[in-house]
Amino acid sequence: MFCYKWRRRTTTTMGISEEFNGKSDSLFFNDGQRRIDFVLVYEDESRKETSKKGTNEKQRRKRQAYESNLICHGLQLEATRSVLDDKLVFVKVHAPWEVLCTYAEIMHIKLPLKPNDLKNRSSAFGTLNWFTKVLSVDESIIKPEQEFFTAPFEKNRMNDFYIVDRDAFFNPATRSRIVYFILSRVKYQLINNVSKFGINRLVNSGIYKAAFPLHDCKFRRQSEDPSCPNERYLLYREWAHPRSIYKKQPLDLIRKYYGEKIGIYFAWLGYYTQMLLLAAVVGVACFLYGYLNQDNCTWSKEVCHPDIGGKIIMCPQCDRLCPFWKLNITCESSKKLCIFDSFGTLVFAVFMGVWVTLFLEFWKRRQAELEYEWDTVELQQEEQARPEYEARCTHVVINEITQEEERIPFTAWGKCIRITLCASAVFFWILLIIASVIGIIVYRLSVFIVFSAKLPKNINGTDPIQKYLTPQTATSITASIISFIIIMILNTIYEKVAIMITNFELPRTQTDYENSLTMKMFLFQFVNYYSSCFYIAFFKGKFVGYPGDPVYWLGKYRNEECDPGGCLLELTTQLTIIMGGKAIWNNIQEVLLPWIMNLIGRFHRVSRSEKITPRWEQDYHLQPMGKLGLFYEYLEMIIQFGFVTLFVASFPLAPLLALVNNILEIRVDAWKLTTQFRRLVPEKAQDIGAWQPIMQGIAILAVVTNAMIIAFTSDMIPRLVYYWSFSVPPYGDHTSYTMEGYINNTLSIFKVADFKNKSKGNPYSELGNHTTCRYRDFRYPPGHPQEYKHNIYYWHVIAAKLAFIIVMEHIIYSVKFFISYAIPDVSKRTKSKIQREKYLTQKLLHENHLKDMTKNMGVIAERMIEAVDNNLRPKLE
Repeated sequence: MFCYKWRRRTTTTMGISEEFNGKSDSLFFNDGQRRIDFVLVYEDESRKETSKKGTNEKQRRKRQAYESNLICHGLQLEATRSVLDDKLVFVKVHAPWEVLCTYAEIMHIKLPLKPNDLKNRSSAFGTLNWFTKVLSVDESIIKPEQEFFTAPFEKNRMNDFYIVDRDAFFNPATRSRIVYFILSRVKYQLINNVSKFGINRLVNSGIYKAAFPLHDCKFRRQSEDPSCPNERYLLYREWAHPRSIYKKQPLDLIRKYYGEKIGIYFAWLGYYTQMLLLAAVVGVACFLYGYLNQDNCTWSKEVCHPDIGGKIIMCPQCDRLCPFWKLNITCESSKKLCIFDSFGTLVFAVFMGVWVTLFLEFWKRRQAELEYEWDTVELQQEEQARPEYEARCTHVVINEITQEEERIPFTAWGKCIRITLCASAVFFWILLIIASVIGIIVYRLSVFIVFSAKLPKNINGTDPIQKYLTPQTATSITASIISFIIIMILNTIYEKVAIMITNFELPRTQTDYENSLTMKMFLFQFVNYYSSCFYIAFFKGKFVGYPGDPVYWLGKYRNEECDPGGCLLELTTQLTIIMGGKAIWNNIQEVLLPWIMNLIGRFHRVSRSEKITPRWEQDYHLQPMGKLGLFYEYLEMIIQFGFVTLFVASFPLAPLLALVNNILEIRVDAWKLTTQFRRLVPEKAQDIGAWQPIMQGIAILAVVTNAMIIAFTSDMIPRLVYYWSFSVPPYGDHTSYTMEGYINNTLSIFKVADFKNKSKGNPYSELGNHTTCRYRDFRYPPGHPQEYKHNIYYWHVIAAKLAFIIVMEHIIYSVKFFISYAIPDVSKRTKSKIQREKYLTQKLLHENHLKDMTKNMGVIAERMIEAVDNNLRPKLE
């Protein structure tokens, strides 16, 4: 119900102070008593140089109505004009004690009952506590928070709560959360029986320029106010500063200052980074194993040997322009391939399948501990509908449960239409991403012809460039760079598209909105980032035919072939460029852009005035974080998680790169939040939301992708089949198991005279006259009764690949299932703590209540007996 009386002419709801007489870091009203819990900023229309009178009058009336209703809800306001720009007005908001108590009960906020001496903090790495203590924050600087038994606040049981000081009972973060709850639900206009309300709508429409809680001090130095906790300064010093990069995060202080939603993100990111340390150590060990054993790689030696690889003439890999070439020009790439395509790759792929399960299961346990420690075990939040949703509620229906009328934005048929349109839009944009990938493939096919015609074909030992710059390598590197550029451009477009589609879908609550946007954005990013990797891993070189009958793309472009050693090295190159480029680009966006924007703004402000600016004006000129700021941080890390798990069999150094990036990411995000952005409204959160099932889905898919990479992208299975079956009789000529002769026996022979005119290579050749050439496949030679058909080796390899995939998947899935079953989501210790707290909380609240009831009933009984006695005594006399 509106408290504000609508009039044609209105007056301001409060006076505006023209001067600021307080301290620069003051967090109080001008009286120095009432704490500032929130700040609203608007531009005074009367002082604008150019303004539209009608529009300004409407905005002024809405703002005055809103502020009047804030006062009617019990909030206290004080307006102050800007020191630097007299057009700006800052409205300071204070919530009195009664308002805080009322809304704490409405919001089911848990508050202290009595000090808790039962909690003993534990860690997943408890045996290393003696070592991690060195890395922990000094407790003399950031003192541990006193722990309490807590319960949802009730005004009628206020005496049961641990209230020593009313000013400190509700901490600043809780006060800001309560005030924001009120600001988001106060009305400012009523049109056709539809209420418009909420500070977010007012900010979006420009009636207010900003709304935010205050930082408690400057981040570089402590506040002069002795009552200021200086939490921002402590966070900068012990968390965001580069010198603290080796220290553990002060999660309790992060949670206290920014709220549980920010705290759980940094807790998850820190735990993920800790687990990456183990994966990085094993990955580096597997890399070193391949590096140290590359000289023992028999098949690579055969490729580089002048009498073996130097005499094998390979068939052209494209039509007409591509020449014949010698196998030994791929010598350097085959040496590099030995590093990544080794037995260590198989071990590491199996290890990562187990690692990802351990990470997810132990994170659930850690998350359960945080839920208990941060009082979110039974989080009761009745989410209100988003203002954008309620503004569209024009249809009246009968609620099946309450049998009362309620408004909805559209009918069931309208909802079906919206869902269909949204799904079609998502499908269309995914197809567009796939089209861009096809464009990259066409580029690869076209440019490979140019590189094949222009780059040197023979190795004479004098030009070092010839050893490394092969047509395959040049095509791979340039295509990866272009692919990365296109990915980053499409990301910018798809972020806006996903938001537009979600806005059109019109989810009811903010959680529904974020979950819907999360699935769309992840789907877009998944296809955008991983599609090129899936192409190289599972499609390139798989459907090429043979030189006499090649397969063509779009009827024009001959399909790409892999190097004789496979496409694994190219997949490694693609992953390195995309992961490295993405990390560099994200850090530029997250660090440089906010810093430059704030630097420019600070330069203009200093040049205009030398006056001391108050805390609220300093914070206003910081960058706004935005509603989806944390969403993008999660998305960045989940995409990285996909690279670390989905394709790790081809790149064992991926966990190391992710580890280094995450160590920097934690401090970059901390620095950004603490120094460059306005303080976020503290929000409650139990877990990481929709990102948990997404990671579980990636973990399941990762087992399949890594098994298929080893089977179909790597050359490990053909080598094992040759070693165990085709190097010895009846198929081989060697008397013992060996890899000698692998290259010669696994490259098929093609007769040059059998080339078709279209697929014939460049007639000019520096290699002399030759009647046959070799190609990568397992087919019978010319002259055989089944010439150019797949030979027995091919079917052995196919059977071995399929058997390997089935065995590897079943082993890893069995281990994953056992680990998931053996490790409960909530530890026994945490369960005991939760049950103990419930028992003591119930005892504290209900026993006191029963004592009061018993005492009251005793008084009533005594009075009744006394009354009866008084009534009977005269009659007896």
